[in-house]
Amino acid sequence: MAAQREWFEKDYYAVLGVSSTASSKEITKAYRKLARSHHPDAKGGNEERFKEVSAAYDVLGDDTKREDYDEARRIGPSAAGGFASGADGFNVHFDDLDDLSGMFGNLFGRGQRGPVSMRGVDQETRIHLGFRDAIDGVTTNVLLGGAVDGERRQVKVRIPAGVDNGQRIRLSGKGGAGRNGGPNGDLYVVVEVAPDSMFGRKGKHLTLVIPVTFPEAALGAEIKIPTYDHSTVTLKIPPGTKSGTTFRVKGRGVLTAKSTGDLLVTLEIAVPAELSPKEREAIEALSEVTDWSPRNEPQEEG
Repeated sequence: MAAQREWFEKDYYAVLGVSSTASSKEITKAYRKLARSHHPDAKGGNEERFKEVSAAYDVLGDDTKREDYDEARRIGPSAAGGFASGADGFNVHFDDLDDLSGMFGNLFGRGQRGPVSMRGVDQETRIHLGFRDAIDGVTTNVLLGGAVDGERRQVKVRIPAGVDNGQRIRLSGKGGAGRNGGPNGDLYVVVEVAPDSMFGRKGKHLTLVIPVTFPEAALGAEIKIPTYDHSTVTLKIPPGTKSGTTFRVKGRGVLTAKSTGDLLVTLEIAVPAELSPKEREAIEALSEVTDWSPRNEPQEEG
C-alpha cells in the first residue's frame, strides 16, 4: 500500500478520538459510535464529519493500512506541512510531489506508481420493520445518504427470517464506491422492529400473556392458546397454578434457517370488575370456608 498525501495531513487517531496505541476493538467501537452519531440520515447528522470518520476507519480499521500509515507518519513529512527531514536525511516538500506513492511505495518495499486504488468507505443505515416482517423475513429497499451525482442511492436489502431488534446486517460491497479500481465498502443495516399488540419476543422465543379465571387456576383447566401462525394449541393448566406461571409450548416460536424457538405463555389471574349476585354469593361462601392466606406463608429470602 503506497502512502497517501492525506496521511500526512490527517491525524486519524484524533479523528476517531483514540490513542495511537488503541486496540483494533477500541478503534472499531469508536468508529461505530461516531458513525451512528454523524450519519446523514441520523438526527443532527453531519455528512462531512461522517466522511472524515469513515476515511479514518478505512485506514486504522485495516491492520496492513494502519501499519503503513504509522510508518509513513513516523518517517515522512510532518502533519504541519512544509519541509521535513526524512529518515535518510533528505528533505521533502509537498509542492514538489505530484504523487507520494512512488517514493513511499519504494520505502515500504511495494514500489507503486500512478493512481492508488482505495477501498470505498463502509456505510451504515437503519431500517424500520413490522414485527411479522422481522420474523418472516422480507425484501425491501433502503435509501442511503450521501449524494452520488446529486442523487440518493437506493439499495435492495433481503432481511432474513428471524432478524431481531437492533441486529446489524452486513451487505458486502454495497457501501461507498471504491476509488481508482478499488473495491466498494460494505453496507451495515441496523434493524429496528416495531412491537406487536399480542406477542413479545425473547431471542428466538415468542412470549404471550394469557388471562385466566380464578376457578381455572385453582381447579385446573384446558384452554385454547393463539399461536403466531393464526392457529391454536391446547394448554393444560394444572390445579393450583399461580398467577405469573409460564408454560413452554415447543416449536411455536421464531423459525429460522438454523433453529426454531418456543412460545412462552405466562398466565395471569384476572379479577372481574363486577360480579353477578350468584357470583358474589359463591365467592362469599368460599371466603367463609377458606382458612388459607398467602400472607401467612413464609416469605422467601432475596
